[in-house]
Amino acid sequence: MINYQPLYQVLTDLKAETWVELIPQQIQQAFDLNSNGNAAGWLKALDQLPAGMAQTCQLNASQVKIGSKEALNDKQQADLLKQLQAFHPWRKGPYDLFGIEIDTEWRSDWKWDRLEQHISPLQNRLVLDVGCGNGYHCWRMLGAGAKMVVGVDPLLLNVIQFQVIRKLYGEAPIYVLPIGLEQIPEATKVFDTVFSMGVLYHRRSPIDHLLELKGCLRPKGELVLETLVIEGEKGEVLMPKARYAKMRNVWFLPSCKTLISWLERCGFINCRVIDVSITSVAEQRSTDWMQFHSLKEFLDPDDSTLTCEGLPAPKRAIILANLP
Repeated sequence: MINYQPLYQVLTDLKAETWVELIPQQIQQAFDLNSNGNAAGWLKALDQLPAGMAQTCQLNASQVKIGSKEALNDKQQADLLKQLQAFHPWRKGPYDLFGIEIDTEWRSDWKWDRLEQHISPLQNRLVLDVGCGNGYHCWRMLGAGAKMVVGVDPLLLNVIQFQVIRKLYGEAPIYVLPIGLEQIPEATKVFDTVFSMGVLYHRRSPIDHLLELKGCLRPKGELVLETLVIEGEKGEVLMPKARYAKMRNVWFLPSCKTLISWLERCGFINCRVIDVSITSVAEQRSTDWMQFHSLKEFLDPDDSTLTCEGLPAPKRAIILANLP
C-alpha cells in the first residue's frame, strides 16, 4: 500500500490537520470490498504487480514513460500486459509501461499541450488535480517540477489504475485519493495551483464547485479550469433536457463570458480564456484499451457539429484565474 505519511506531514505543516484526520477513514471507506463488487479482483491484480522496478522514467513528454522494455524478459512482459489489461477501461493517458503502450480513450497530452505554456510554472508548488482520473495529468505536473501533487477522484478503478502506475514507478510525492472535492474540508487553503478539468459540467451547482475550488487555494493561488462551453454572450447557458452526448450527468454548459462572470462573482481575479477547442474523434476515441463507445458514437452521424441529441458538439475552454 502507498505510504501517505509524507502527504500527512506536508498537510500538517500547512495547518490542514482537519483533513489529515479524515483521509485514513476516507481511504478505508472507498476500498470497502462490500461496496464494490470488482474491488477484490482489482486489488488482487494490483498486489501481484512488481514494485518500484523502474530504472528509467520520463514524465515530461506526451507519453508518460515508466521503465523500459529491455528491463523485462518476454515472459515478464507478457505477464505485465495481461495484468494491465485487467484494469480495462483505460481512459486517460497515453502511457508506456516497460514497453507496453497504453493507448487510452483520451489523448490527454493534447489538453496538457494547450495549457502548459500559459499556466504559472509548477516548480516547487503544491498542486491539486480535481477529478484526475488515473492521474495522467498528475504525472505531467510532477514532471513539470511540482513539489507535491494530490489528485482526487471518487471512481475506485481510476484510483487503482493510478496505484498500478505508482507501484511500478516507486515512491514519489504524488497521491490520488478516492474522494470527491466536496470531501475536502471547507477553506483548506493549502494549494498553490488547483486544476479542475472536465468536472464543472457534471456539477448540479457549478457555483458551489467554483467556491469549493476557491477554498482549496492559498492567497494568490492559480485555478486552471477546463470545461465544456457553448458559443454565446454573457448570461447564456445550455442546460440539456436529458442527456448530452449520451451522458446523463451533464448540467450546465456556459458561454465563456458567462463562465468568466461566474468566476468573478466567486471572488476570482485576472480571469482569462487561454484556449477554446472543438473536441475531435482523434482526441477521444475507442481503442484496444477502452473498447466501449466513445465520441464518434456520441455525435450525429450526419453532422459532426451536433451531438446525437441535436445539441452543439463538445467544445472545451481553458480558463485561468487567481485569488487576490
